[in-house]
Amino acid sequence: MEYGLSKHGNGLSSIYGPLLELDKSLDAIFLSWAKEFQAVEYRFPQLLAVKHLDRLQYFKSFPHLATFAVTLEKDKDKLEQFSDNHIVLENGSMELSNVDLSTHVVTPAACYHAYVEFKGKEFQQPKIITTRGICCRCEDHYEILERQWIFSMREIICIGTQKEVSDFLEDAKKKVDSFINKIGLDLKWVDATDPFFNPKNNPKYIFQKLEPVKKELIFDNRLAIASTNDHINYFGEAFNLTRDGKILSSGCIAFGMERWLSAIVRTFGDDSKNWPLL
Repeated sequence: MEYGLSKHGNGLSSIYGPLLELDKSLDAIFLSWAKEFQAVEYRFPQLLAVKHLDRLQYFKSFPHLATFAVTLEKDKDKLEQFSDNHIVLENGSMELSNVDLSTHVVTPAACYHAYVEFKGKEFQQPKIITTRGICCRCEDHYEILERQWIFSMREIICIGTQKEVSDFLEDAKKKVDSFINKIGLDLKWVDATDPFFNPKNNPKYIFQKLEPVKKELIFDNRLAIASTNDHINYFGEAFNLTRDGKILSSGCIAFGMERWLSAIVRTFGDDSKNWPLL
């Protein structure tokens, strides 16, 4: 498309030109909010160890979303056999044999790295950081920009007391509300739950239904482009995040970058001259 979007496969796309400039402008605004919170910016690796996600029971709650990083066994004979005999089928797939044990997944959410980073740390005051990550979730269907296998996520994360986290999330939500009113996007906040596997048999899903801790910012009554997430002390307990010996809470606000782009294009049209922020 002329405004800077091309499809590279099922759930994969690239952006360039005006759309990439819009992405940069949006991210600069989100990053400015992080700086107002005095957040330190981090850049984390794209892979996350399975042992860390297992602490969170991720593979019980979201096995359908995981994309594992796999490599071939480092046996010379097996590598030669693969090199000589591998076949890419007509449907574009390849059967792998002699795969080594998988130790990592491609990061499914940018914030997970923060809790790994601070595992076992004692905090004297609220810790606020921001990061932008390339995330990966294996979906049952894909829609360019709106539901992708690979996508970008900007997050601002707070670790502190429950009140500190609640105040942070409320302040962050106000910044978003002021921004969307200014640029004229029609969005609304709704209570939401995470996309659990077999949700009705998962206590975490039931808890989120009874005690709403996740709010999503919805475009066109169908597409979540941002969310606030109050983790209470879940990550604090899993990674031993404390202050004065007491387990801390955490929360984050997350922005799905490609989804913001889609919402703006659908609202203001294909002509980038009509887009806000450019």
